[in-house]
Amino acid sequence: MQRKLCSGDDPVESAAVPRTPKIAIRETVEEKRRRASAVFRRLARAYPDARCSLDYSSPLELLVATVLSAQCTDVRVNQVTPALFRKYRTAADYARAPSGALERDIRQTGFFNAKARSLRRAGAAIAAEHGGRVPETMEELVALPGVGRKTANVVLGNAFGKDEGFVVDTHVARVSRRLGFTRQVDPVRIEEDLNALVRKGRRTMAAHQLIFHGRRICVARRPRCEICPVNPLCPKIGVPS
Repeated sequence: MQRKLCSGDDPVESAAVPRTPKIAIRETVEEKRRRASAVFRRLARAYPDARCSLDYSSPLELLVATVLSAQCTDVRVNQVTPALFRKYRTAADYARAPSGALERDIRQTGFFNAKARSLRRAGAAIAAEHGGRVPETMEELVALPGVGRKTANVVLGNAFGKDEGFVVDTHVARVSRRLGFTRQVDPVRIEEDLNALVRKGRRTMAAHQLIFHGRRICVARRPRCEICPVNPLCPKIGVPS
C-alpha cells in the first residue's frame, strides 16, 4: 500500500508554548476574518506542497506516529516507524507488548516510557471498546489514553478526511500569534480562535500551511520577514525566542 503523509502531537499535550507580546493591532472580527482569508490564499500559493509529514498507511499507524512525534522531529519518527509498524500490526499488539520491548522499539523518539504507556493503554482501549478500529469521532478519540485534541485533529483530518478543527503544534501556535490571529498560549484556546477564522473544510490544509511557513520562513529565532509571502498582512507583533 502506498504510504501517506501527516504531522505530529504529544502524549502530554499540555506542553508550554512560548509567550509573545500583546498584539498591537485593532480589528473587528470580520476584518480579522478577511485578513486571515487573504493570508491563507497567499500561503496556499507559497506552499502548494503543504501536507502532513508523518508516514502512515492506516489510521492506527497515523495515531501511533502522532503520539511518537511529541517533542521529536517527524524525520526521526519516520525513521523509527517502518520497523515498528511491521512488528505491531494491530491495536492489540500494542496493548500486549511485553514490558521493555515497546520502550526499546521507540527509544529514539524520546520520552519513550510515557509514550509506550500511552500506546499500550490506547491500544487496549481501541481493541476492547472499538473492535480494534481507531474511532472516527472527536469525542471517542480524545477519550483514548494519551490522545488530546491535537492528535485527534491529525487523525480525523488526514486519516478520515474529517475537517473538524486546527492541529495546533509549536509552529501553528507561534505563527498564529505573530499574525495576530490569537493572543492565547493554551493550544485549545488557540484552536478556538483559529476555528473562528477558518471554516470547516479548510482547517486541515490551513494548519499544514502554517506548519510549513513556521518551518521555512517564520522560524522561532530569526524569522525571514524580508522574504515572507504574508509580510504585508502581518501586524509584526514581536518574535518569541
